Amino acid sequence: MSPSASTYRLLDDVEIDLDVEEHTSSSDTDPSDAIFGSLARRRQIEKGLLRKLDLRLCFIVLVFLMNYLDRGNIAAARLQGLEEDLKLTGYQFNTIISITCVGYLFMQIPSNIFLDQLTRPSAYLSFAALVWGLLSVGIGFAWNFNTALISHFLLGFSEAVYAPGAILLLSRWYKRDEFGLRMAYFNFGASASQFLGPFFASGVFSTMDGILGYAAWRWLFFIEGGLTCIIAIASFYITPDFPTTPASWLTIDEQMLAHRRIVEDVGRAEQKSAERSGLVEALTDWTVWWMGIASFFLLAGMSFATYFPTIAATMGHSPPVTLLLCVPPWFICVITGIFVMRHSDATRDRFWHIAGPIATSIVGFLIATSTMNTSMRYLSLFFMTQSQITCVVILAWISNSIPDSSSKRAVAIALVIVFSTLGSTAGSYLWPAEWGPSYSKSFIYCILAFLICLLMLWVYRLNFIRLNQEAERKERTLGLPTGFRYIT
Repeated sequence: MSPSASTYRLLDDVEIDLDVEEHTSSSDTDPSDAIFGSLARRRQIEKGLLRKLDLRLCFIVLVFLMNYLDRGNIAAARLQGLEEDLKLTGYQFNTIISITCVGYLFMQIPSNIFLDQLTRPSAYLSFAALVWGLLSVGIGFAWNFNTALISHFLLGFSEAVYAPGAILLLSRWYKRDEFGLRMAYFNFGASASQFLGPFFASGVFSTMDGILGYAAWRWLFFIEGGLTCIIAIASFYITPDFPTTPASWLTIDEQMLAHRRIVEDVGRAEQKSAERSGLVEALTDWTVWWMGIASFFLLAGMSFATYFPTIAATMGHSPPVTLLLCVPPWFICVITGIFVMRHSDATRDRFWHIAGPIATSIVGFLIATSTMNTSMRYLSLFFMTQSQITCVVILAWISNSIPDSSSKRAVAIALVIVFSTLGSTAGSYLWPAEWGPSYSKSFIYCILAFLICLLMLWVYRLNFIRLNQEAERKERTLGLPTGFRYIT
């Protein structure tokens, strides 16, 4: 065995030699690849591998859905007397929401660096889910501003682990032209929580108020937090680890192919640099910071999502009806999101698949700003929710743009999400009660944030177009084979 070879002990104690350099060069010249017997055999193995991965992805989506449900409960609880029961005044409700984001800021980058070094990321992510489920149950027992504030601060720490960690995990399994669609499925958890959360909360508010002496909004935290704990326990056994970790749910051929696919997709094996850590590489890459700042403005503009029930309540309906009215706009967002990401993968384009949903959302803001007509204002909600699609496109884009280092990708994804969290924190103060019921000022600020984001992403796209053109010129001059190309 050559010194550059990596040996993994898989099923039945069989050792499979994954010599990256030897196998990669062989694949470059012979697509059928003798390791798998034939090209047809390889495709058959790959089809089975993707089917198994997608089934486990469905469970990851479920956990992510609970992540969003648990953090979004407070918006629904506000309609059912949370502020009155906790005696909140002024900006205290906004502060409780924003303090959750502080936990995200401190935890996301070190968590992803740590997760990238693990052989069992599934256990780490599942334990985090169990912790935030328990904390969510605890929030139902809060009795004043201070206890709610501390509970949400700790909730942010535990929830911060999951999104960047799951995205890093998926990026190690799926190729770039597969990743966008799978990210759309992953984002389904966030979008589905936006319509399932109000639907579930409406049922709880209608049936559980006063049971065992607890207000209905407290039961919302008890029930959903308990459900998260049950799902988290199952997650220990269902969530996959990295492809280089032996897995009983894969055959030997499938495990070999899982690693090989990613190597071929980026043109060379992912190697951890001996000289520069992923943290240093990410922090010294201006494009990572640029995308992070763009994400800050994107999430500031998307702050309306946290206050969606509050915006819907301006139409004058009772809390249960208001929550039910929140369901259709988010459901439509889920459907369109899958189509957008599928088309984004097929065309290998990211920017225009971000610009389109943002422009649609801006139309919704303009409608809401210009009228208080109930029908028109409800129509505007359908337009606003489309911006949710852009979050997953941006994360797919940043992951696609870092082919050479998994540790750098781990930090970059976490850093972008940190900036997104900062945007959510700032955006939570764009919706003070005194700006209601029209919230025209809030919508104008959201439009401005979206426009800044689009401008920055346009510059990001132009940079990759330039890099692709330079690579093409070098290939024509030196007669080199086609190499890695940035998705724009």
